Amino acid sequence: MADLRKFAEDLVNLSVKEVNELAKILKEEYGIEPAAAAVAVAAAPAAGGEGAAAAEKTQFDVILKSAGGAKLQVVKLVKELTGLGLKEAKDLVDAAPKAVKEGVSKEEAESLKAQLEEAGAEVELK
Repeated sequence: MADLRKFAEDLVNLSVKEVNELAKILKEEYGIEPAAAAVAVAAAPAAGGEGAAAAEKTQFDVILKSAGGAKLQVVKLVKELTGLGLKEAKDLVDAAPKAVKEGVSKEEAESLKAQLEEAGAEVELK
């Protein structure tokens, strides 16, 4: 059981780049689509933290409210941050307000928000 707890902890502490790399490996080597991998990674901390309901929120959703004036820049950045294809990233930006990432740590959420705002997007953390 200790190995599974360590595995869950390792998953929770992955960086955005590492999650994207994991999704790529799962898709190429095991035929698991990245969206399914993201759900699995996001579900792991929820399952492990049932008994420790913290007063402070630990998971955040990064919501793209609008692309602003630099839509192309925002689409490129969303593509890079999420590992989506260009069409999927464009569709996500066009569908704003829409979640770019869900269930991420506060630090990661703030980093994503800063990058998206720098590209010209309007972003909200929930």
